Amino acid sequence: MNGFESILHREKWDVFDESSSGTAMNPMHSFAMDDTLCRIASDDPDRGICRTWVHDRTIVLGIQDSRLPFIADGIRFLEQEGYDAIVRNSGGLAVVLDPGVLNVSLIFKDEKRLSIDSGYEAMCGFVRAWLKEFDLEIEDREIAASYCPGRYDLSVAGRKFAGISQRRLRGGVAVQIYLAVNGSGSERAALVRRFYEKAVNGAPVKYSYPQIDPAQMASLSEITGQPLTVEGLYHTMLLTLKDFSGRIGNMTLSDSNWTVYEENLERMVKRNEKLIR
Repeated sequence: MNGFESILHREKWDVFDESSSGTAMNPMHSFAMDDTLCRIASDDPDRGICRTWVHDRTIVLGIQDSRLPFIADGIRFLEQEGYDAIVRNSGGLAVVLDPGVLNVSLIFKDEKRLSIDSGYEAMCGFVRAWLKEFDLEIEDREIAASYCPGRYDLSVAGRKFAGISQRRLRGGVAVQIYLAVNGSGSERAALVRRFYEKAVNGAPVKYSYPQIDPAQMASLSEITGQPLTVEGLYHTMLLTLKDFSGRIGNMTLSDSNWTVYEENLERMVKRNEKLIR
């Protein structure tokens, strides 16, 4: 058993599915929920939690993005294009959420074998197992001209379809991926490029924001030439989880868990009020 498989093999995987209900929720919910599930996972080293989520048209900004010199103009542009904007509580830069983007969080108890790199590698291995039916040459390397570029971008023939982030707190680790299932990757990228143009407007900035080439981003439907759906990918993901555990359950939260969630959500709301409003 190689490294990523040893991390993914769990006595039980609990699934918390918001791939349908999430479109009616503010995406701040998802970041508060993952923080809540990190706390729950910290109590059980043999358990994994898989949360799936989809949100409506939203640009999730990084903290650095929220400090751009003309951020108000950038957000106004996004709103004119029919998108909301929020600032997340983890690292990274701007990404696009819409009904064609499936997000998956794999959440574990933090432990010595779960280094930062091994967490990323576990998600890369999981996605390769999940998408094996398409026989794709999936690379994990930075696509510098994409939005939110990072070492563990996932791409085929130089076109990025997914990006991975990681959140660690309260003894838990959440490895999160956004995966563009369908729609136009280049149109999403062009939208983020225009956001940066508006939010920077030629002024000096304190970090190197991405110089986006929309041609370097695509959805899985565009890459495979098949009419893929979020629902279909969700079901094949469940089958992949079963390969890593004999027990798959549906996740429910206790009243005390919901209290923790409400506290986490309140922090997210206050962070957003302070940073971009």
